[in-house]
Amino acid sequence: MDCCNEEFWKVLDELVSGTEIIIDRPTGTAHPKYPDFVYKVDYGHLKETSSMDRDGIDVWVGSGEKKIDAIMCIVDLLKKDSEIKILIGCTEEEKKIVYETHNETPFMKGILIRR
Repeated sequence: MDCCNEEFWKVLDELVSGTEIIIDRPTGTAHPKYPDFVYKVDYGHLKETSSMDRDGIDVWVGSGEKKIDAIMCIVDLLKKDSEIKILIGCTEEEKKIVYETHNETPFMKGILIRR
């Protein structure tokens, strides 16, 4: 099983390294639909990719070394979907913020899978 985990991260590295990262919600920016929610870590997507919501694959980009640290697996009851979000260069504090962000309502839950 460990070989499969290693291959997963290798393929994810290849996807991210070959794709432009677009940060459309920098730290300190309010959410476009929910102005009371302010991003505490840079948030964006991988250009010309698609996820379950048909938008680009979501990324959280932290202040550390720009390598993939973890992923968040999310289930959203309101949208009735699930997806992953890739964490890139996130410090332990930033990982905690991302985790709490995806678990603060009863309608969305996520698990953090560390590399």
